[in-house]
Amino acid sequence: MEKCKEIERSIIKKYRKEIWSKFVKAVSDYELIKENDKIMVCISGGKDSFLLAKCIQELQRHGKIHFDAHYVVMNPGYNKINEEMILKNAELLNIPIEVFKSDIFEVVDNIAKESPCYMCARMRRGYLYNRAKELGCNKIALGHHFDDVIETTLLSMFYGSEIKTMMPKLHSDNFEGLELIRPMYLIKEQDILSWKNHNELTFINCACKFTEKMKIDDGASKRNEMKKLISDLRKVNKNVDHNIFKSLDNINMNCILGYHKDGIRHSFLDEYDK
Repeated sequence: MEKCKEIERSIIKKYRKEIWSKFVKAVSDYELIKENDKIMVCISGGKDSFLLAKCIQELQRHGKIHFDAHYVVMNPGYNKINEEMILKNAELLNIPIEVFKSDIFEVVDNIAKESPCYMCARMRRGYLYNRAKELGCNKIALGHHFDDVIETTLLSMFYGSEIKTMMPKLHSDNFEGLELIRPMYLIKEQDILSWKNHNELTFINCACKFTEKMKIDDGASKRNEMKKLISDLRKVNKNVDHNIFKSLDNINMNCILGYHKDGIRHSFLDEYDK
């Protein structure tokens, strides 16, 4: 228990600027958590989701907003080693997790062997939304961080031919009354890694049974490509990731060729001669 208290103190004290303040800022700026929310906090077993859970706990203790949180681990078919590591870390960090099992790995292995990652992600999301509904939650919290946002933005530009990003919150299209939130939105991955290493913690990295068996190029390699690109660009401009992020909140509508909203395409020509 003393180890857990040290870890909790590190979030508030040592990493106040890098982690805690950015967590609180995202929650406040994007209005992610409101009075009497009931939030299902999703824990995959990695560093990001476990830190998310600890920050949510700290916000419950020290914040001014009253809300409930359920800490949920979905086991899609983890091997025994990964399953035990998740349980061990939950105990160490004093996170009261609820584990529920799904057959995602087995199903995906049967129907999408060539491209499992996309199908796996879709099925995971469906299971999580259903579980949130069963628990009576109105929000689902995921552990995506700042680097995920920047990488997603570049992937959309380079491979999707559009400018879009990972949003801090989203209403579910298929589950009425449910909202997805990303409270780690402003926290950089390097600071999460620093927190993990400072506290001598070990988390599962990739628990996917498919990547254990084979080399899969289903989006992961492209994301790693973006990571390397950003890392190289930082050598020239240390603020490049911040500038990419800020540009998404600073779009000059007078200097774009076109955009689409709610399925309707708009061109600069629509207003050009008016």
